Amino acid sequence: MSIETSTVSVGDLTAYLARPASAGAGPGLLLLPMITGIGEQVRAWADELAGLGITALAWDPFKGRSTDNSTREELSQLLGGLDDDTAIAEQVALLDHLLGELGCPKAGVSGWCLGGRFALLLAARDHRVASVTAYHPTTPSELRPNHSYDAIAEAAAITAPVMVIYPGSDAAVPVADFEALQTSLQGRQTGATITQFYPGADHGFSDRSRQDKQVNADAFTLSWPQALAFIHTTTT
Repeated sequence: MSIETSTVSVGDLTAYLARPASAGAGPGLLLLPMITGIGEQVRAWADELAGLGITALAWDPFKGRSTDNSTREELSQLLGGLDDDTAIAEQVALLDHLLGELGCPKAGVSGWCLGGRFALLLAARDHRVASVTAYHPTTPSELRPNHSYDAIAEAAAITAPVMVIYPGSDAAVPVADFEALQTSLQGRQTGATITQFYPGADHGFSDRSRQDKQVNADAFTLSWPQALAFIHTTTT
């Protein structure tokens, strides 16, 4: 399927848009990046999704900074300045754009690492979200200085189906915290919970820079087709 890609303005925000070139609005997906920002890999995922008939819109957490033009150390410093309420408000504006101007009848959210945490927080607040795919979400039980909300507790308010993909050797989120997240999600009265667990895989294993380690490459190879099937099923 041929696709169209562009950098778009949504109010005072900039986002990366990839969508099928054919006429007519299909399902939408809001992409919430990891520490890379909307670098080459996130754009490639958006393009892949567009090739499958999904309109993908990627949030730019660092306002033009990404691994395309910044070091990971520089981006880590910017990460510490992200404010939860400001970030969620930006994501709501992009969801509005998907469901409004872009004409998507339904839209899910997918996030990686920091974006996985925000995917849970967004869906807990905005029940228009059709599904949540959270790749190794950074949801430690001990809040970081710039975190206003406990994503583990907040996840209980999500009404949409959720797929959580967790690496067994996640140094950022202990296994006990992942188990607490599962308990929170599985206590809901609505919304299926699907979990994938990859023993030995590292936090951020979907990042190509970490896939020189075979266990990480294998985890992504197995998890990604399942995530795509979940996204397709829940947004179409």
